[in-house]
This record gives sequence, structure tokens and C-alpha cells, in this order.
Amino acid sequence: MGGMTRNRNGGAARSVYGWVQVRPIWTIPLVLAGMLPAAYDYYSSAKQKFDLIEAERLQAGSRVELSLRELTAYAEREAPEGVRSPKLTIDGPGVVSGSALVDFGKVRRAQGYPPGRLMSMLLDGERPVSVTARLHSAAGKATVDVERVQISGVEIDGKMLQFLIQNLLLVLYPNAMVGRPFELAHRIDRLEVNPSGVGVVIGR
Repeated sequence: MGGMTRNRNGGAARSVYGWVQVRPIWTIPLVLAGMLPAAYDYYSSAKQKFDLIEAERLQAGSRVELSLRELTAYAEREAPEGVRSPKLTIDGPGVVSGSALVDFGKVRRAQGYPPGRLMSMLLDGERPVSVTARLHSAAGKATVDVERVQISGVEIDGKMLQFLIQNLLLVLYPNAMVGRPFELAHRIDRLEVNPSGVGVVIGR
């Protein structure tokens, strides 16, 4: 019995020793996978790049790349009250889509313009909103053309889309430039939209 006990204990010891030796090998990928999202702060990375552009110290011809993850993280952190879970996608060269859950009533109140009772009935409540726009830019100017808008799954286009842009978007965001050229600030020459993100090219 004594010999059998020693063999059994010896086998168990060898088994435990082998498991302790092997375990760190297969746990390394799991540990690294858990650390990666926390190790890279996409919001901070995007903010540093925006700060660098706004400082206007980059040389002419410099290019700053903003990835989709960076842009989405920045949008999530900087989204105004009433806008939740913003997401960005690039559908093709120069074509950007954005989606979010939007409470237009909250957005309006956060801007200091509380809607009246009737407008509150129309604007209050969180709704899924998606917008697709085409961006053209060159020589320090850009134009944004809204191509598609969906609110609660209903597609808005044609004359109704133009009506919403003029009577809702531009009322809520009077500084927005839709369908007409505007100057790019901070010596930006152009914005190049590509599948991986947006390249900001600095001019003179």
C-alpha cells in the first residue's frame, strides 16, 4: 500500500508540475487579449491628433491619419446631450455614414432652446438615426452633401430630406454647412476619406 501511495502522489506531483509549466504558455494570449483594449486609448489618441492639428505647427504637406476607431471613440466621448452610442462607417471613397440614438428634444434643450409643447411631442424620445453623406474637399475648402437619412427605420429623401435639413438640422445646428462649400480651419488643405479612416492633409 505504501508503495502505491508514493507512486500515486509522485504521479500527481509530476502532473501538477507539468500543468504549472504549461499553463503560463496558453494563458499568455488570453492575458494579452484582455489587456489590449485597455492598453490603447483611442479617444486620447484622437484628441492628441486634433490638438496637434489645431496648434497649426505641422509642416505643409503633413498628413495626420485618424482611424475609424479613433473617430468613433472621440464621437462617443464628445457627443452632445441627447445623442448616444454614435458609430461611424466609411462606405466608399468620400462617403461616410453615421448612426446614433438621438433625442432631439434633449439636444434642443441642451443648446438652450427648449421646444414648445407641440414641438416637444414631436421631438422628445430617443430614436435611431442614421445619416449618409458625401464629402468633397480640396484647396482648403469642403462640401458635405447629405445623401440619405433614416429616422426610426424610415428613409427620408427628396424634398422631405431638403425640408428636414433646412428646418431641423440647420435650426438645431445653425453653423452646419450642408450642400455648400465652407473653409477648412487650421491650414487643412483637404480631408481624404478612405476605408481605414480619414487622412487630414495640411496645406500652407
